[in-house]
Amino acid sequence: MNILLASSEIHPFSKTGGLADMVAALGKALARAGQNVRLVTPLYAGIREKFPGLTPMGKPFELPLGADRVRAGIYRLPLERGLEVWFVDQPGFYQREGLYQRGGLDHPDNAERFVFFAKSVAHLALESAESFDLAHVHDWQAALAPVLLLNRRKLKGVGTHLRTVLTIHNLAFQGVFPAAAYALTNLPPVHLHPEGMEYYGQMNCLKAGIVYSDAITTVSPRYAREITTEAFGCGLDGVLRRRQDVLRGILNGVDYEEWNTTENPNLRHEYSLEDLAGKALQKAELQREFGLPQRAGVPVFGTISRLAEQKGVDIQLGALEEMLAADMQFVLLGSGATDYEQAYRDLARRHPGKVGIRIGYDQGLSHRIEAGCDFFLMPSRFEPCGLNQMYSLRYGTIPIVRRTGGLDDSVVDLTESAERANGIKFDEYSVRALARAIRKGLVLFQSPALLDYMRGNAMLADFSWEATIAEYLAVYRDALSRPPVERL
Repeated sequence: MNILLASSEIHPFSKTGGLADMVAALGKALARAGQNVRLVTPLYAGIREKFPGLTPMGKPFELPLGADRVRAGIYRLPLERGLEVWFVDQPGFYQREGLYQRGGLDHPDNAERFVFFAKSVAHLALESAESFDLAHVHDWQAALAPVLLLNRRKLKGVGTHLRTVLTIHNLAFQGVFPAAAYALTNLPPVHLHPEGMEYYGQMNCLKAGIVYSDAITTVSPRYAREITTEAFGCGLDGVLRRRQDVLRGILNGVDYEEWNTTENPNLRHEYSLEDLAGKALQKAELQREFGLPQRAGVPVFGTISRLAEQKGVDIQLGALEEMLAADMQFVLLGSGATDYEQAYRDLARRHPGKVGIRIGYDQGLSHRIEAGCDFFLMPSRFEPCGLNQMYSLRYGTIPIVRRTGGLDDSVVDLTESAERANGIKFDEYSVRALARAIRKGLVLFQSPALLDYMRGNAMLADFSWEATIAEYLAVYRDALSRPPVERL
């Protein structure tokens, strides 16, 4: 198959979260499974300088954007056999600080920026020489492409063979703009209605993808079920229930070529299931890096997270206030809401020698946290999939997670299976429940034989892309076997 994957971020070129990791790994795995894959993403500031191998592809093109016409070019970068990245070069939209925000505020022209990106995706799907079978778009930033392609098919009879797939990574982010922004799409008015992309008098980009795509996936089986309920549906549960026949949850895979404890340039000491000595050395290195006492006998808890309510920051701060009275250490790497950033800085100030904080993003440090910690905290209010708990498992770091979404799908608690246990789960979203789970971690740390057993289970857990790719290929083949969506 010839497959176009479209995402607003792709590791290592751009990243704000797990979306970038997942799309990069998906593209690589599809190519290695024999598919012909092109990744499409914006050419953000700094990419050209970091990756000088980019070359222009074809002539620049112009697309309508409301009353204007906007010009862009495409740069290509081959990665490996069957896999290339195509960068949409529109400096006025993408050569700026921050992918989506600056100073914690959305760019005011995000509607223009990502309507144009979706239009570029649709243009490439139809006009390039690749003759694509599928356009697989990710999240709201690319989710208008299916309706744009549908409109072209109805208007000009082109792309009748092409099918579209939408993956929802986080339903909470929908790309909702005032109805006036609909003019940017240059679509006929027939699509802006309650059964289409209209949402309480506004334009909803993600809803457009849900309504007009030929198939829909989410990033874990449980999350696929959760988003059809009022509690987790973010106002779109009714739309998703109507499309349940083409909705499927596929648990994300992990790129173990990057997330591995051996031959990893981000780690100073290698280790494996057979020899964990290097993990103890990584722990000491991590304590030193965060300015904490280098003590082997104290458990280190860690978090790498976007600092937002979804991630359970409020209950984590409360639980740590209670639990830091115990003999434990905590490290955090993350950024987000300024009040949460300040709250963690204040926590470190009140607990010197026990808490280390790094505000920002650092790929190398994220590996060292995963390797050096004994426990990894993910107390999310909701979590479509989550990748850090899977990274933790591979690194022999016991995840402590709330039983929701992909966290529930990927971690096994002792109460579920004593034989396969590899983590600690809790149910209630509260400071008390998380503190109790941390306390279980402290007890586990004092039980070396059980800790080693659970670490062994963790490191043997397999979330490689081989099985995951088979599920995506099944979705693709099913979409190609059916008539295309014809909704108006």
